[in-house]
Amino acid sequence: MASYNAPFEIHVHGQVPLRADTTFEQLQEALKPLWTYAGARSLVDGAHSSYEEEPGIRFDAHEHVLQMCWTVTGDEDFRQSLDEMCMSLNELSQAGAPIEVTFYDTEFDEEDAEPEAQSRDDFLVMFVGPTPAAIMQVQRDLLVQDTINMMERHFDAAELGGVVAEIDKLFTQRFDALVSSLELGKPPRGSGGNHGGTAHGGGRKPRHLH
Repeated sequence: MASYNAPFEIHVHGQVPLRADTTFEQLQEALKPLWTYAGARSLVDGAHSSYEEEPGIRFDAHEHVLQMCWTVTGDEDFRQSLDEMCMSLNELSQAGAPIEVTFYDTEFDEEDAEPEAQSRDDFLVMFVGPTPAAIMQVQRDLLVQDTINMMERHFDAAELGGVVAEIDKLFTQRFDALVSSLELGKPPRGSGGNHGGTAHGGGRKPRHLH
């Protein structure tokens, strides 16, 4: 459970499309690892962020979307809560979605620190989705976007079709390996990336956008 002496401020940010039949009770149960970590007794109590200007955790029942812009104090053990949450959200999600998590080192003071000292700040992206294909699709889309944004400093977008094709090839190979391993009843190989949990079930290959 988080405490005032915790070494990190942890910010969770993301927007997850949910199935149309998702109820508040189901979402409350899926997010239980978060609000119990914050010391709350329910999602309503735990949805408030440590910072008043942040919207916290919100369930848009009309648009069927979970929105998170929420900060809690904690330690490295919060990662386990994230894993449990993502596994539960897989079952409620309508499509793949990224969840960004930032750990801010509250014990590091840049002005007072020794020259060789380094902050323990950390950033990771976790993914949820109804199927492995949905998770891989959003991973692929984010990687393509990041790669193009970086390379457009040096090349025109029209020149990057081959780069995108190679990224698609890598994800196709990963998906084929996953399907083969599931058919053999073995754990998925080459899962890679920062998965918040493993989505179960089949699905189509990620679409290839050029």
